[in-house]
Amino acid sequence: MRKHLKELAWLILTLGAGILIGAYMVQTTYGFKWWLIGLFCITFGAVALLGLRLRERTRERLMQRQMARRPRIVVIGGGTGQPVLLRGLKAKDAEITAIVTVADDGGSSGRLRSDLYMPPPGDIRNCLIALADTEPLLAELLQYRFDAGSELSGHSFGNLFLAAMTNITGDFETAVKETSRVLAVRGRVLPAARRAITLAATFIDGSRVVGESQIPLAKKKIKEVELLPRHVEPLPEALEALAEADAIVIGPGSLYTSILPNLLVPGIADAIRRSPAKVIYVCNVMTQPGETDGFSASDHVQAIYDHIGPRFFDIIIVNSAPIPQSILEQYESKGSYPVRADVEKLHALGLTVIARNFLHYAMYARHDADMIAMQVLSLIGREHKAK
Repeated sequence: MRKHLKELAWLILTLGAGILIGAYMVQTTYGFKWWLIGLFCITFGAVALLGLRLRERTRERLMQRQMARRPRIVVIGGGTGQPVLLRGLKAKDAEITAIVTVADDGGSSGRLRSDLYMPPPGDIRNCLIALADTEPLLAELLQYRFDAGSELSGHSFGNLFLAAMTNITGDFETAVKETSRVLAVRGRVLPAARRAITLAATFIDGSRVVGESQIPLAKKKIKEVELLPRHVEPLPEALEALAEADAIVIGPGSLYTSILPNLLVPGIADAIRRSPAKVIYVCNVMTQPGETDGFSASDHVQAIYDHIGPRFFDIIIVNSAPIPQSILEQYESKGSYPVRADVEKLHALGLTVIARNFLHYAMYARHDADMIAMQVLSLIGREHKAK
């Protein structure tokens, strides 16, 4: 389009020059009128060319500023998977925002949620520590879990710290912000909603359970999950981060109890659809007993689409490398198996598929934080896609 406009401007300018030359060469009674037309064409063409050039220079400067600023990455999830990716991204030069589920109702988080009427702090705590730029001893202190005392047993110090900070500051959002400042967090950690939410699941046999921690225990095939109450408010900062992101990374994490509770918060999925960012799904390495038994990678994606609508993701990152037998045996004893990378079905869902070895082996098969972070950064283009 710009090329055609430039050609048209040159054509008008050349036409004006031709008219002036013709008017000079052929003296007629209408000469003055042709002089005016020629001057108008030259002036119009020159102004148009100047405007197009200024527009190009403005665009070049804007692109230079975009290339100069750090990429903005939003990571959505919860549980143990989200902090893994955050640790990898923290080592890169990126602006990171973590949006974290507040549906947990088990363990220390569930007790504090019930006793103090506050959002569950556990997943938030893990993300804060993952992004903290602080002394290892302080991080270890916040993860310390009491194992004695009838009241303290099972509580982590970090959860109690956030509970105390909530009482001091007056609300959970401010408590998280102040804790981020204390820990020198590289980025932002935001709860997905302003209040604690309850997750309910309906199974294909028609039965139903309420409570995030109760869903896997039922050991039934899940039909759908929903939030109670349905109408909860997302944080404005979360919606703003999604609108300004270069990449939105969803996962890894428990499909029904960590990923979907975020996406079902009213406004979150719509904000992701409106965002110019690339939306990337990091699929789990292993199935989760009681949630995703027998699921392939496309089954994970389809379950999300069944809840929030199709064509939501642009890209999926999935492991396709074999897992050592010694590691597999540890998982199989707990009813967990590798998630199959069914690439053809993923393509049929409209996804760009990145399938290769993304694993790090210790005692368990986990995503390699650095590899995933590097892959995400490599996928970020400065030309935002049109949605």
